[in-house]
Amino acid sequence: MKLVSNSFNDGAPIPTRYAFGKMDTQTHVALSDNINPHMAWSEAPEGTRSFALICHDPDVPSKGDDVNQEGKTVPATLPRVDFYHWVLFNIPATVSEIAEGSHCNGVTPRGKSGPEAPQGMMHGINDYTAWFAGDADMKGDYFGYDGPCPPWNDELMHHYVFSIYALDTDQIEVDGEINGKNLYDAIEMHVIDGASIRGTYTLNPTLEP
Repeated sequence: MKLVSNSFNDGAPIPTRYAFGKMDTQTHVALSDNINPHMAWSEAPEGTRSFALICHDPDVPSKGDDVNQEGKTVPATLPRVDFYHWVLFNIPATVSEIAEGSHCNGVTPRGKSGPEAPQGMMHGINDYTAWFAGDADMKGDYFGYDGPCPPWNDELMHHYVFSIYALDTDQIEVDGEINGKNLYDAIEMHVIDGASIRGTYTLNPTLEP
């Protein structure tokens, strides 16, 4: 399979318009346009009955003690964990493209509704759900896409991996909360092919290309 995007090139920086947060000279970070990027795939194998699309950041700090703290940095040597930004499944086999802005167009405090998505698809929650759990103004269930917003004091450039999976079933049932990890577990035995692209993003001015 092949996966491409008109929104950014594989291996290149992700433009700010697709991010949740952007650099701000006064406050370090401000809300950005948060538009979902364009995705298109081809060469699906025979027997494909549906697709799943997942975006994750494998570079998220495993400990948050120094995250976004003045006078501190998050060391590049700190162990990292996954953070899921987009969980979309039950994509019909007849669909081969997600238009830019069709699933997210702006930051929605307390999250977007779900799990229903356009064209009969299903959204899972992304990890902003857990991130904002203690924030009275922002807490809620964040269904669908929400873009990059890495720590502004992180020494490590973050990578965002967009993956499409061709599945041998038209419907996926997810056990428990519909999140990235549980969807991976649910589709594992149904994947017959897949493809990925990745982009980079940072809010640390010292890492800007």
